[in-house]
Amino acid sequence: MGNIVAIVGRPNVGKSTLFNRLTGARKAIVDSESGVTRDRHYGKAEWIGREFNVVDTGGYITNSGDVFEEEIRKQIAIAIEEADVIIFLLDVLSGITDLDESIADILRKTEKKVIPVVNKVDNSERYYDASLFYKLGLGDIYPVSAVNGSGTGDLLDVVVKELPESEKHEESTELPRFAIVGRPNVGKSSLLNSLLGEERNIVTPVSGTTRDSIYTRFNKFRYDFFLVDTAGLRKKTRVRENIEFYSILRSIRAIENSDVCLLMIDALQGIESQDVNIFNLIKRNNKGVVILVNKWDLVEKSSNTARDFTVALKKRIAPFDDVPVLFISAVNRQRIFRVLEAGSKVYENLRRRIPTHLLNKIIQDAVESFHPPAARGRHIKIKYATQLPSRSPAFAMFSNYPQYIREPYKRYLEHRIREHFDFCGVPLQIYFRKK
Repeated sequence: MGNIVAIVGRPNVGKSTLFNRLTGARKAIVDSESGVTRDRHYGKAEWIGREFNVVDTGGYITNSGDVFEEEIRKQIAIAIEEADVIIFLLDVLSGITDLDESIADILRKTEKKVIPVVNKVDNSERYYDASLFYKLGLGDIYPVSAVNGSGTGDLLDVVVKELPESEKHEESTELPRFAIVGRPNVGKSSLLNSLLGEERNIVTPVSGTTRDSIYTRFNKFRYDFFLVDTAGLRKKTRVRENIEFYSILRSIRAIENSDVCLLMIDALQGIESQDVNIFNLIKRNNKGVVILVNKWDLVEKSSNTARDFTVALKKRIAPFDDVPVLFISAVNRQRIFRVLEAGSKVYENLRRRIPTHLLNKIIQDAVESFHPPAARGRHIKIKYATQLPSRSPAFAMFSNYPQYIREPYKRYLEHRIREHFDFCGVPLQIYFRKK
């Protein structure tokens, strides 16, 4: 769990196409609002039962000219530090360029597994041309065509083989795991220190599953859980400019290793597109979430400031906006204990099981008061609903034409479930199946 595969290479070799091919994201979800499109450069892939994350480094480079090459080098430095396996993508049509050479120089020095992949190999003649890339001295090359998918099976076989075995959690797997996530400089470390206070002797660091999350046991004030601490663990890279890309990789690891994420945002800056990105990562991984608006003590307030802030915030994260929002000051320890309370409550909601008879009554009542819209002259019926035995709340609903039930109706049913049961802070998954 939490393995990261990074795709590196110079521009226009087909990194996004390969990314889409590996993650199955043909239609990358792109929001019209600028900044949100970045989301599509991180995705999940699965091959022969192993799940892993794929990061397309290309999506984070914005500069041009000489600075541009410098940017690529920085990206690669980060990928080497954070990823478990690196795919080095090359283009058979242009042969080996100077930039390819200099990227290969960097990659030869790393201990990490580097897989050279030659793209755009879609006929036998190009297959022959691909052998030129052995010259880079990075071992076996893998010819693929990201556009039509040929060769990607062999590539995935080797990727999965090279992924480190994920260790299991040693003890107390049943304790909740809370992760503090957010953009750089929103106050994550301050919150961690405020929570742990001076009483660090109560705290025992437990080595975690990944090489880079530390679990700190918090056991006081009737609370008992692990804090997943990824911040400040490894030496800070000299990569300042690429802090955004870096923090996204960090967030991925922290989110995957937690049950509930405490997402911190800066009250003075409001919610920014990267906050929304991290929120979407949490939702996509089906983790519980509490939003903490930090540095609230520094905000000029009138009678409705908190209410207006909450409304604006929920608008940005809709449609999943049934989320607790707390206004805190990590430095002044303001409402710190409310954070523990809210996190524990969301964890409880994450584990909530609904008896099948009750669920069916609610869904049937919902369907009675508003039938699914007919599609192609067919009447859609929902016969039966049940909660699936998953780590986060997921429901299967059996229907005569599941393929015709649209997103708005799915949201309507989710809304009705939330009206009856407390799933605040928890994403719900609803699947429609053929009865």
